[in-house]
Amino acid sequence: MSAATSTSPTTLLTGGTVVDGTGAPPVRADVLVEVDRIVAVGSDAATRAGDDAVVHDVTGSTVLPGLIDAHCHITFGEPASNDELFFHRPQSSAALLAAFNVQKLLLAGVTGFLDADCIHDIGPALRDAIEAGLVEGPRMTAGLNALLTAAGGTAGRLIPDAGRVGYAQVVGDRDEMVRATRQQVKHGADWIKIHVTGSVPNRAGELTVWSADELRAVTETAHALDTPTIAHCRSAESTRLAAEAGVDLILHASYLDEAAVEALVAAGCAVAPTFTFLANLADHGEKVGAGSAQVDVFRGEIQATADRLRTAYDAGVPILCGSESGFSLTPYGHWHAREVELLVEVLGLTPLEAISCATRNGAIALRRPLDTIGVIAPGAAADVLVVDGDVATDVSLLGDRRHLRHVFSRGRAVDLRRPWPERRPLPGEKVANWSARPLTWDLAHGH
Repeated sequence: MSAATSTSPTTLLTGGTVVDGTGAPPVRADVLVEVDRIVAVGSDAATRAGDDAVVHDVTGSTVLPGLIDAHCHITFGEPASNDELFFHRPQSSAALLAAFNVQKLLLAGVTGFLDADCIHDIGPALRDAIEAGLVEGPRMTAGLNALLTAAGGTAGRLIPDAGRVGYAQVVGDRDEMVRATRQQVKHGADWIKIHVTGSVPNRAGELTVWSADELRAVTETAHALDTPTIAHCRSAESTRLAAEAGVDLILHASYLDEAAVEALVAAGCAVAPTFTFLANLADHGEKVGAGSAQVDVFRGEIQATADRLRTAYDAGVPILCGSESGFSLTPYGHWHAREVELLVEVLGLTPLEAISCATRNGAIALRRPLDTIGVIAPGAAADVLVVDGDVATDVSLLGDRRHLRHVFSRGRAVDLRRPWPERRPLPGEKVANWSARPLTWDLAHGH
């Protein structure tokens, strides 16, 4: 629960191997935590523990910071289509569903996350409910609706020419962009999200649908109000424009070229590539009926992005881990750690470097100073995982909840013994299909 709840005794973790989230080599050390603060790491941890400390012998396990998911759609409710997402999520039901789902993140070892765009205005309300102790969940930063031009986002003509639908707010000119940004800050947005690329009918891939001047209108307005910006960019051109306009965090950064990498490095903005959604579709799409054409496109996007992104990383661009959990291909609680594996596999990072992207660098997503959260260090936030085995050599352990031994959120133990949350569909939530494919005469007669 949040720091608003009653205090609890300190907790001493003894005998474990500490991966501190900074990329430093693992060390055998004890860790002492209290409510919302790591008190000590190392030889003095045991001596500083009081008589009422709860002691856990975690020999054979890795002690590391809680995961921070920098790209999670907690209000979406795992839809299988944009139609379901946009038109079958009433605000009251969606809010209850988000509160139900967010507990799954803690049970998967996620102790912080960024939800950059939400349906309706649920994101900031859920964040505040978690902090007030009304809902059990990780630390959260939240945006409101993503800002789109009339050319749309990833839903094509389902996006209206003006107004709001689902996660989208369509803005028509510079004045409206400035006004919408100010309104979102007023209504509690931690981040302002811009959908820089969008799918346009009869065009391959996603096109850049914002101008440089329009992007600067949003970033300059947001920054003047002490609010960072985040952008969906699925092309080299859009990534370059977003970086040059002052966007703070770029999602995807697909198909990077040399100019885009130079812009990222010069701007000092961060990237959350979110390979997880693409990899899930490419690797497992056939198991859930995804089309082969999509599989090939997304596998190609990973391959086309990885080499240039590694160049950006080597030049100092911070990389964050995001899962894009919230869709039927990325259900909550199942895939939050896969990005760590993919950074090792396709980017060639070491396990310790990849873990740092999912922990220490996640402070950027939470709008916290580096090394105050996402690290195991005295004085840092007490978000801690204990995972059976050697995570520093096998990062896949992070994605297998059977290896998750302890989760501490704000210094308090999360009950991992509870049953996994299950539910039934809400009335009208799912769209029933007459069939999965057309019933042709040839199909009916075996031809």
